[in-house]
Amino acid sequence: MAHPRIVVVGGSGKVALRFTHLARSHFSVSSLVRNEAHFGAIQDAGGSPRLLSIEDATVGDLKSEFEGARGVLFAAGAGGKGGKDRTRKVFDAIEQLNGPKPYLVLVGALDTRDTSKPPPAHYTQEDIEGSKKAHEAIGAYYDAKLAADQNLSRRTSFSWTILRPGHLLDEEPKGKVTAGRTGMGGVTRADVASSLLALFNLALSPSSSSTSSDKPQASGLAIDLIQGKETDKPVEEAIREAVQRGESSLE
Repeated sequence: MAHPRIVVVGGSGKVALRFTHLARSHFSVSSLVRNEAHFGAIQDAGGSPRLLSIEDATVGDLKSEFEGARGVLFAAGAGGKGGKDRTRKVFDAIEQLNGPKPYLVLVGALDTRDTSKPPPAHYTQEDIEGSKKAHEAIGAYYDAKLAADQNLSRRTSFSWTILRPGHLLDEEPKGKVTAGRTGMGGVTRADVASSLLALFNLALSPSSSSTSSDKPQASGLAIDLIQGKETDKPVEEAIREAVQRGESSLE
């Protein structure tokens, strides 16, 4: 039986390539990239590259790529040329599909929020200070992420989840994370990739399709992801428990 297909938007990134490598035994992965120079890396990871610039693509172009897919992973960076528009185009394309729509997982960012409002109640003083420094350093990045999160939160015709990792580390995977509603922190790119796969497995595994609802339990959640805490648990367990708790950091 053919594996369910996932389309990765921004398939040449470090997290996306790690995800493709991990997912290849579970899913058929198509990766959209704007440069043929990335084809080799995607193929080495086990994916099928597709040449399509998200910045220049129409909603119709994206809709064609998403036809028949069970999942879409949006792993493209925020900002840059057409940053907000390209994100919205992906959402619009999924929304306009006829028949069953793919489950979308958006790679967001920890601490994406309206800084004119008080910080989350669970933040420690250290978290608050770290948050202030982060927003001062890369405010435009957070603005783009917040716009994407807010736009997605208004979509109700398809299932979606936002995974919000902390600052990304190029280290060996730890295999354990803290997920749900967290303070500030970091996480390896490899463990982010594993967490993304855990979300797709929860949503698209045969057992999940037998539930009374056609939406995965994680639909509508924004899940923070860090590690190096006493609360760390194995990735699949941490993600599953966060979904079961229904914790969301979306404003």
